[in-house]
Amino acid sequence: MSKGRVVAVAIIEDNRLFREGITALLSQVPEIVVVAADSSLDSPAVQSTEPDIILLDLGLHNADSLRLALRAMNDFPGARVIVMDLLPAHEDIVEYVNAGVSGFITKDATLQELVATICSVADGKKVLPPEMTGSLFSQIARVALAKSPPIALESVRITPREHEVIRLISEGMSNKEIAQALDIAAHTVKSHVRNIMEKLTLHTRLQIAAYVHGRGEAAR
Repeated sequence: MSKGRVVAVAIIEDNRLFREGITALLSQVPEIVVVAADSSLDSPAVQSTEPDIILLDLGLHNADSLRLALRAMNDFPGARVIVMDLLPAHEDIVEYVNAGVSGFITKDATLQELVATICSVADGKKVLPPEMTGSLFSQIARVALAKSPPIALESVRITPREHEVIRLISEGMSNKEIAQALDIAAHTVKSHVRNIMEKLTLHTRLQIAAYVHGRGEAAR
């Protein structure tokens, strides 16, 4: 990390003691400032900030953390997301990587490991948990991290309705929610999603969301 730079961090964690503990520990680190710490991404304290890094608890009781990660990347396009968990399942890690998350840290990590992860991700690096080093899943996750879909959105014949569907997928909406938002049938949404995947040579709706967030492209 460049000398003299201070990384702004927002913490989303619903365990108050853990949240306050991380805040207190990071306050001792000169190169990091905690600009918000709350149990919800929607809190005014969080929404009024411009974090560089968002530390997101994978096990939030009242929210779908994957959808929340997508929302965080949408609400704070300049921020990178680091997921926290006691021991994230390898399948979860690959799924979050495909969605565009930049790093992972276990809740039993040392302060030095947490700071190193925050600083590395702030520098644009992707950080996997040490537990995955050398595993088959680490190789799968690294391939997912390195993937860059070759097709640009503007070079494909995407219809206005498909652009709307892409935008809503990137915001973490389910097919049912998209159908309600656009006032169309759920099977019509499925058809749009299938067409989008074929046109962009993608395989999952998570890849569509990651594609939009990774390229910083807004669906028109």
